Amino acid sequence: MAGGHSPGVRRRRLSAALRKLRDDRGMSAASVAEKLKWSTGKLTRSERNEWRFPKRTDVEALLDLYGVEGDDRAHLLSLTEEARGRSDWHEYADLFPGALPDLEAEAVRIRSYEALAIPGLLQTPGYAAAIFESGGVVPPEDTQRKVESRMARRSVLDAPKGPQLISVIDEAVLRRAVRSPEVMAEQLRFLQGMASHYKVTLLVVPFDAGAHTAMDGAFSLLEFPNPEPGIVSISTGVESLYVEDEAYVDRHRLIFDGVHNLALDPRKSLDLIESIAAEHDKRA
Repeated sequence: MAGGHSPGVRRRRLSAALRKLRDDRGMSAASVAEKLKWSTGKLTRSERNEWRFPKRTDVEALLDLYGVEGDDRAHLLSLTEEARGRSDWHEYADLFPGALPDLEAEAVRIRSYEALAIPGLLQTPGYAAAIFESGGVVPPEDTQRKVESRMARRSVLDAPKGPQLISVIDEAVLRRAVRSPEVMAEQLRFLQGMASHYKVTLLVVPFDAGAHTAMDGAFSLLEFPNPEPGIVSISTGVESLYVEDEAYVDRHRLIFDGVHNLALDPRKSLDLIESIAAEHDKRA
């Protein structure tokens, strides 16, 4: 899966990029439609990703009007050609409350903050199963497939064009007893190993950092090649919210920067993980 792409997400990315280009040039949908002799509805449908197969000629007309040339033009025309077919994740589509695996696979960088749980891309099978089985929300027959899908998501980090992951986690995540000390010790040892991955940066916000602006909850910032806008992803157990609004994304960038600045450096973060893993080991 790591080497493929998601046509659905590429259509979404193309739509968002075209909408951003129009906004950046201060043009109304009506004025663009008039210049191209399109209906306004045709333009707004393309910007809302309400098209099945984007036409290269339509995208070229928009790029000509917006004055997009060079690498940016080539990139957007490449997205247009690739926006066909089905996702590499189609076999797990029923398990995800949104397009998260596809977005992760398409991103060039992911920055995430977690306050309560180990990030999904860094979980062990035992830890993931404990999360899914808690509370009886996930049907028992779905647990194994959900664990498999979560482990498969990690393949994006090994893909040549996969994203960089910068993960900031709260100390509480490391101390929360998920299922058993054995499960937690295994999970934290695995975290230590993943921290050495060339695409992963792992940082811990210690308790003594005090209050910070990210305490309201976890989120991920997914970034894509220029000139595409970023996306904020906020997930719960039943749904995922994906927001492309520029002001909303910028606000979360500021929040992430704030909590990132409070975190321990990578070496001290690993030292803290090691000490808490040792505490779980003693309880095992």
